[in-house]
Amino acid sequence: MSLAVRVIPCLDVDAGRVVKGVNFRNLRDAGDPVELAARYSEAGADELIFLDITASSSQRSTMVDVVQRTAAEVFIPLTVGGGVRTVADFDRLLRAGADKVGVNTAAVSRPELIAQAAKRFGSQCVVVSVDARRCAETPSGFEVTTHGGRRGTQIDALAWMVRAAELGAGEVLLNSMDADGTTAGFDTDMIAAARPLVTVPLIASGGAGSAADFPPAVAAGADAVLAASVFHFGEIKIDDAKRELAAAGYPVRRMTPRVSFG
Repeated sequence: MSLAVRVIPCLDVDAGRVVKGVNFRNLRDAGDPVELAARYSEAGADELIFLDITASSSQRSTMVDVVQRTAAEVFIPLTVGGGVRTVADFDRLLRAGADKVGVNTAAVSRPELIAQAAKRFGSQCVVVSVDARRCAETPSGFEVTTHGGRRGTQIDALAWMVRAAELGAGEVLLNSMDADGTTAGFDTDMIAAARPLVTVPLIASGGAGSAADFPPAVAAGADAVLAASVFHFGEIKIDDAKRELAAAGYPVRRMTPRVSFG
């Protein structure tokens, strides 16, 4: 039997608040991360991802506090990323209650961090985020961006994804910067291009606008589907996304939500 497709809300955190914009710009407040996390857990989310999108050193303590308070409230897997630069950062977040740690910019500049973290904590704890955008100058047509999508690298995104998995990443979070926040649907072309290249689970991110957008992402090869603002502002409910996936023939973990979210 196939594993259930995971539906994952992503909470972009800035200075201790959940925010959301388009392509990480024009941010607006979406609420308290601990409160939102608890509501998502009760509404049937399979996992949660927290990303500290500003990732400045002054907010590290805030993020650890958020992780600790969230871990005390929810009992679904929690991934935390943003500003993770060292194995010590992995250790700090895992001790605070994270189940997995996401890394992006630091891994691009120092790929051995992936191997070091996987060796110490296990591959299942290491999620490599790949913020990719179209670029005609790379072999695959996609390049890696860093610093919240603000800096291009001219590194081939799909080749980097393959290397990250080889180094020990247990999952790849593939975020389409072209689609992020647009609500125009997941970047199925990018997902389909990435899927044959790695055997680790692939989380599709960027572009969800309606519940009907989720099955095409899975059809293209995603093992899990992630969204942010459409969940935060009540445009899609977790159960609506799962209902669409189930109707399309994909296994999902269903439950009777204890709260109505949105």
